[in-house]
Amino acid sequence: MAFLHIKNVAIRGLAACVPSTVEENADIQNISATDLEKLIKTTGIERRRIANAGTCTSDLCYTAAAKLITELNWDKNEIEGLVFVTQSADYILPATSAILQDRLGLSQHCFTLDISLGCSGYIHGLSTLAGYMQSGMIKKALLLVGDTSSISCSKDDKSTYPLFGDSGTVTALEYNEGDEGLKFILQSDGSGFKSIIIPDGGYRNRFNPASFEPHQIDDGIIRNNMQLSLDGMDVFSFGISKAPESVNLLLSKFNIDKDAVDYFYFHQANLMMNERIRKKLQLPENKVPYSLKNFGNTSSASIPITMITETAEALKNGENEIIACGFGVGLSWGSLFCRTQNLVIPDLIIYE
Repeated sequence: MAFLHIKNVAIRGLAACVPSTVEENADIQNISATDLEKLIKTTGIERRRIANAGTCTSDLCYTAAAKLITELNWDKNEIEGLVFVTQSADYILPATSAILQDRLGLSQHCFTLDISLGCSGYIHGLSTLAGYMQSGMIKKALLLVGDTSSISCSKDDKSTYPLFGDSGTVTALEYNEGDEGLKFILQSDGSGFKSIIIPDGGYRNRFNPASFEPHQIDDGIIRNNMQLSLDGMDVFSFGISKAPESVNLLLSKFNIDKDAVDYFYFHQANLMMNERIRKKLQLPENKVPYSLKNFGNTSSASIPITMITETAEALKNGENEIIACGFGVGLSWGSLFCRTQNLVIPDLIIYE
C-alpha cells in the first residue's frame, strides 16, 4: 500500500461555493412519504444544493478560488500549480484545469492538471499537489475539488437522486521549510469499478441512441446508461470496512495518538454508513462533524465543505490535528493526517 510523508508543505486556507438553489428531500414527489421519511432518517440528508442549468463545477471552484486568493492576499503570479479534481469536467478535452488557470488570471508559468476521481478525490488530490511542491520549486498552489453530481443522477432513481448535492471548493497549499507536512495512505481496488459507474459516454461504451433509453432497475429506480448507477449494498460494505481500516493503518504507520486528534473528517456518504465507521473507530461524536443534513453527498468536495461549514472557527483560530478519509468510486480510498494552524476560511459562498 502507498504510504507517503510529504514534508515542507502546509495548508493555508479553504473556501467553498455552493449553488443558490436548495432542494428539500421532503419535497421529492415520486417517492412515497414513508420511503422519504426512512431515507432521510438513514441518510441524514434533509436538503441539497443543486446547480442550475449551465452551471459547471469549474464555475463553483473558480468562485471559491478567486475569493480565497483575495483573502490570503496572494500575488497571482506566485501561484505556480493548480490541480482540479472532478468527475464533471467542462469538456472531454481540453483539461478544465488549464481553463481555470486562465480564468483566475494566473501566470503561464503555472502548471495545471486534471484528476478524474470522486469521493476519494480530495485525499488523492492533496497528495498529488503536495508531492509536486515538497522540493520547494513550487511555493504556492491551489487544489480545486468538486462535482455537480446532480446532473448525472436520474430523478426517478431513489438510490441516487436524493443523496447527491453540488459544490466546488479550493484548498491553498504553501511550501514551508521545516513544516511536518502531510501524511497519507492511498489505496485502490479496480475490481469493484462497476459498483459506482456511469456505463455509457466514455470510450469503452460510447454514446449511442440507446444510451438515453430509461430502464426499470427496481421499484423506484429508473435510469438510463448516461446516468449514475450505484450498488448500495456493495458500497456500504466497502465503506464500513475500508475507511476504518485506512485510518487505523495511518495511525499505526506514523505513530499518531488517536486521542490527540481534534477532528476526523470522513467523506459524507450517508449517516448510517458514517456512524458505523465512527463507532468502529470508537471516536467521540464531537470529533466527527457532518455536513450531510444541509448538503448531502458532495463527492470529492465533501471533506473540505465539512471542514468549512462545521468547524471553521476552530480551524481559523489556533492549531488543530486533523485526520481526513475519503472513499468511493474506483474503487479508491485514502486517509490524511496533518496539523493546521490559523487557516484562512471565508464564509460559505452562494453562487447565483
